[in-house]
Amino acid sequence: MGKLAVDLLGWAGAGVLLLAYGLVSFKKLRADSGYYQFLNALGSCLLIVNTVYYRAYPSAFVNLIWIVIALLASYRIVSRGPSV
Repeated sequence: MGKLAVDLLGWAGAGVLLLAYGLVSFKKLRADSGYYQFLNALGSCLLIVNTVYYRAYPSAFVNLIWIVIALLASYRIVSRGPSV
């Protein structure tokens, strides 16, 4: 994978994470929604590609933990069933 592609993926990941944060901050999206968790996981996955490519392993580790948190939260959301 070329440097330009890796850079574009990294910027896209940063954009997705900022979008998720902005949507929650302005109450356009709930923090306990599956869509918010999906955006967090997607943004972090894209950033991992970038940080591993540049050997920024501490950042890659943070993003890996971010994904784990998003997956665990998504599991909790799905397991509690539909809201009444």
